[in-house]
Amino acid sequence: MTELRLDGKTDDGSHLSLVDTDGNNYSLRISDTLRATVNQPRLTSVPAMDAVETISVKEIQRRLRAGDSFEQIAREGQTTVDKVERFSGPVMQEREYILENARNLIMRRDIHRIDLTFREVVLAKLAARGVDTDEVSWNTWRQLDGTWHIELHYPNRDGNGIATWNFDLSRRALDASDDNGAWLIDEEAPVRAPSTAIIYSEPSHSSRREEVAPEPEIVRIADLLNAPEEKAETPRLAVIRETPSAADSQDGITARAKVPSWDEIMFGRKSEEPTEEDN
Repeated sequence: MTELRLDGKTDDGSHLSLVDTDGNNYSLRISDTLRATVNQPRLTSVPAMDAVETISVKEIQRRLRAGDSFEQIAREGQTTVDKVERFSGPVMQEREYILENARNLIMRRDIHRIDLTFREVVLAKLAARGVDTDEVSWNTWRQLDGTWHIELHYPNRDGNGIATWNFDLSRRALDASDDNGAWLIDEEAPVRAPSTAIIYSEPSHSSRREEVAPEPEIVRIADLLNAPEEKAETPRLAVIRETPSAADSQDGITARAKVPSWDEIMFGRKSEEPTEEDN
């Protein structure tokens, strides 16, 4: 077995830089499994090579409240995951407090007039479809308008299903923000905002060309007065008849109207005409 020695983190902070006894370099991705296997404080205290810390404690907590992961904040702020975790306590407690308020929100009553919470309604809907409710996970973060984004992950036949809602703590209001969220609480699916069309920057592109409407034709009154008069043909009505008379033919009548029989009305077929033997 080749022994590897830790040489630090890579520049992007997502991998560990390792070297063997022969001087060969290796990289190992910093995954959740790796963190759970090794000593967490020792691993996260390894700084990136030539890193200069560029993030404050206030910015760390703001980004945690907005839902950014520890790894993303540490990587982009040129700091360690250990420092991000050190100041994450108050924010993570706030996010858990919001989740508990949302999950305990009363949604409806059952046939026995027992109050059902948001958590109970969602888990009952998933359990009825054979979903292991112990495998679901909740998450939340604050949005720019002050409301909270609630997200639920649950196993399904495609691997992982996601349902989302918007939660307003001050109004105690919870609304679905996607189709899965609406399905789980028996609401109508939210109206999707229409996507904007692409506008190309090139002036010659066909999407930026304006359709020129044809100019209306100008007719002068003098032209109308001098135009030769045309005798309009009087339309004649043609009535469908079977055996028109001579006078009918002069009037444009070509056939005699026929009243449909009962068989034609009821069964859609012509009735058999009487023959000479029937007469």
